[in-house]
Amino acid sequence: MEGPVGDRSTKKILQVLDGEPVWPLPIWVMRQAGRYLPEYRETRAKAGSFLDLCYTPQLAAEVTLQPIRRFNFDAAILFSDILVIPHALGQNVSFVENEGPKLEPIVEQTDLNRIAEELPIERLDPVFETLDRLKTALPKETTLLGFCGAPWTVASYMIAGKGTPDQAPARLKAYRDPAFMEALIDRLVRASTAYLIRQIDAGAEAVQIFESFGSALPPALFERLSLDPIRRIVSGLKAARPQARAIVFVRGGGTHLAKFADEGIGDALALDWTLDPASALTNLPANVATQGNLDPLALVAGGKPMTAGIDRILNAVRGRPHIFNLGHGIVPETPVDHVQQMIDRVRGAGV
Repeated sequence: MEGPVGDRSTKKILQVLDGEPVWPLPIWVMRQAGRYLPEYRETRAKAGSFLDLCYTPQLAAEVTLQPIRRFNFDAAILFSDILVIPHALGQNVSFVENEGPKLEPIVEQTDLNRIAEELPIERLDPVFETLDRLKTALPKETTLLGFCGAPWTVASYMIAGKGTPDQAPARLKAYRDPAFMEALIDRLVRASTAYLIRQIDAGAEAVQIFESFGSALPPALFERLSLDPIRRIVSGLKAARPQARAIVFVRGGGTHLAKFADEGIGDALALDWTLDPASALTNLPANVATQGNLDPLALVAGGKPMTAGIDRILNAVRGRPHIFNLGHGIVPETPVDHVQQMIDRVRGAGV
């Protein structure tokens, strides 16, 4: 259950997750291994399908390491996908070029009965082998992150069979058939908890839970379908592996951040780009670690919009435990030199 070479005192990300302010801020970027990098595109072409890339440890480790070699980020995040859990459970999942994921929809209890009740963890052995490779390949100061999708976000794909603009199929199902939705969410809570525990055992030191579709949930459904399932995953992970640290990212969850903080759900709360950090942080205790939240399109634009956005975050979080990141994933059209300029500005902030 050992992590990458190096102890916690050398790893800025882990220091922040333990509630310690670090300056200059540590930095990593969501989707930092991705299509904005030419070396990623080259490796992706060798892999065949996207799932083949996720399930080939040598290639998955390679693309995880690429942004570390180029930018020396303070964290490397496992290259995989949130839909490996439904795939491992037995749902048909594929990725169509220029369209995204396609799944055989699960919309009734009979559909649910056709997939595994508990996660067949061995089906994800290639993911754990990737982590095992990474923990010895990373610089000693680099934190290795694992991740999973939050149950609501994953369930939205499983029900609709694809990404949808407002998650209407899953939302409607939650209203019309709450028992089915509860059964699906419960299954995903158990699977996600087991998956994250195994990631920690394979070498991940911290994990991030991605609730990418939190903004689709109205207040009447948010606690039952998002907050409570995430709470249960974090609680189960920490009960099994007390050394694990968890970052919780709820896109569109700004009005709920204080509740996550009050209930101690996660070691850090990630802010999306719609929040003004100075305002958002006034509602959070000073010792609560946060992450974020530059607009990914400000990074694409570069120049004054980017530097102004960076400085706004730096001014708001100084003296607090904070990890610099984007407010969502980096987009493919991002100029590589803008990423280096962002890093230089964050790391060059005056002491």
